[in-house]
Amino acid sequence: MCRILVVDDEQEVREAVQRRLEREGYKVSAAPSEADGLARLQSGDNVYDIVITDMSMEDSASGIRILEGAVARDVFTEVIVLTAYGNVANAVECMKRGAFDYVEKNMPGVDVYELLCLKVQQAVERRRSAVDTVRRLEAFTKARGG
Repeated sequence: MCRILVVDDEQEVREAVQRRLEREGYKVSAAPSEADGLARLQSGDNVYDIVITDMSMEDSASGIRILEGAVARDVFTEVIVLTAYGNVANAVECMKRGAFDYVEKNMPGVDVYELLCLKVQQAVERRRSAVDTVRRLEAFTKARGG
């Protein structure tokens, strides 16, 4: 089962994302702050397949720190960054640091929760493919005596 961590200081958004993803069958944990999100990521018991984080919580770099923490913990963790104030520079910076995607919360005419479900599904598929590729490569190397 896919495990997802949602980090957002806006309770309404955090809970809406959590409810929606749980209806889709995902196991979702939620954190109300950067500090709580980082603590969950660093806990030895928690491994998340997908992390969804708000870009700006305590300050404008909160999402970047969550992104870096998630990728440092597990290179296969896919991170989707949410923002209420999207701009190209932030999107490019997030993608350079390993984000799977960057989603604006307030896109006119777009159901952001529906879009997020689609992005999560795509991220899960990409993660599965990457993990499968590494396993096959390890098996191939082992079979060749390496």
